[in-house]
Amino acid sequence: MRKKFLGVLRDYIIITASILLIAVGIYFFRFPNNFTFGGVSGLSVVLGKVTPITPATANFILNIALVVLGFLFLGRSFAVKTVYASVALSVFVSALEKFFPMSHPVTDEPMLDLIFAVVLPSFGSAILFNMGASSGGTDIIAMIVQKHTGTDVGRALFISDVLITLSAFLVFSVKTALFSCLGLMMKTVVIDSAIENINLRKYISVICNDPVPVCEFITKRLDRSATVCEAKGAYSHSKKFVVLTAMKRVQALQLRRFIRQEEPDAFILITNTSEIIGKGFHNE
Repeated sequence: MRKKFLGVLRDYIIITASILLIAVGIYFFRFPNNFTFGGVSGLSVVLGKVTPITPATANFILNIALVVLGFLFLGRSFAVKTVYASVALSVFVSALEKFFPMSHPVTDEPMLDLIFAVVLPSFGSAILFNMGASSGGTDIIAMIVQKHTGTDVGRALFISDVLITLSAFLVFSVKTALFSCLGLMMKTVVIDSAIENINLRKYISVICNDPVPVCEFITKRLDRSATVCEAKGAYSHSKKFVVLTAMKRVQALQLRRFIRQEEPDAFILITNTSEIIGKGFHNE
């Protein structure tokens, strides 16, 4: 019970830190520059321009309204982590507005601000996706649309992001709108890259004459498992063994060093992979 509680506590600490990253990127870099590349934060920038309320206030109102809609239309299938993340994001952004009021961009270099406006929220979102959550916002709308119409979530999100980004041409300068379009393209690439790198693992094949030392090192020193298959050399026709295993990058370096020292005749194949489903890995 205690272990389960500590696991849940760890998850929410990571989610909170991720939300803080997103809030910092949105408030300090996106709002002051009027970048509108999708999502509730982008729509909040537009509303902050055409209504008396500030982008931070608009962000708070929209996120809370979408959480309520999520409960109404999605019911119990509405993830608790997403609710927490959505509310926390609204609170963080509002708190930043209260304690750190912004009257102008952080720097006088729009491109530098754009990079941070993309990277910080994208990295935070990637961590959230990896934890099985999201920051809510237009994700909630997409889930509602998917449930009631069968439309693909990714397509619904993309369409909403494009429409919000294009609205910048109606209320801001062409320069700001073009920066927003660039930010939308960058966001997609950065999120995909961040998710892939967070989940990156090493898939290793070791072809050797004696698998025992290798397997003992994997199981006892690295606390991983492996599969051993018998094989036959195509040229030598001698009996071989293939040890198959998957592990973290640091562990892969330790295994490679061990094999190079203890089994110098072994042949090693190391491949990057970000999708490992099974016991001992995140997607278990």
